[in-house]
Amino acid sequence: MDQLREPRHLVAPRAKAMWATQYGVAGVVVLAVVVVLVWTGAITGVWRYVACAAAALLAVVGICVVPFWRYAVHRWEITDTAVYTQRGWLVRERRIAPVSRVQTVDTERGPIDQLFGLTTVTITTASAKGELRIEGLRRGDAEKVVRDLTTATAVSPGDAT
Repeated sequence: MDQLREPRHLVAPRAKAMWATQYGVAGVVVLAVVVVLVWTGAITGVWRYVACAAAALLAVVGICVVPFWRYAVHRWEITDTAVYTQRGWLVRERRIAPVSRVQTVDTERGPIDQLFGLTTVTITTASAKGELRIEGLRRGDAEKVVRDLTTATAVSPGDAT
């Protein structure tokens, strides 16, 4: 089996805009909740300013910092023998799954993913650690990953258990 190493491929550059949008939507929701709590008097005094500032800071960091950091870290690669993934932004996770252990390959396109033409590929393996996820792939790249893994697992010896 291949050595544990950094995978070769970055996700699509549009993933940065997708992640910024996701964090932006979440930030607006959190800020709206804080504003409602302040407006109803549930948060008073200096704490209302602290809560508003914290919500705004989290939104700004989520939109302006996190997407670029995630883009620099998230990587993937499929070889004849293994699936490599690397993800995270505070905690970096790097995993290898032998192709012979792949059980299912799924795609997911949420509304924000579709807006940016991106797809998440989820690879389920016979591992207690769980699935491997590759977020932010161009639709064509995701379809090729699914096609290649489906072909590779069909000819791979073993029963993926």
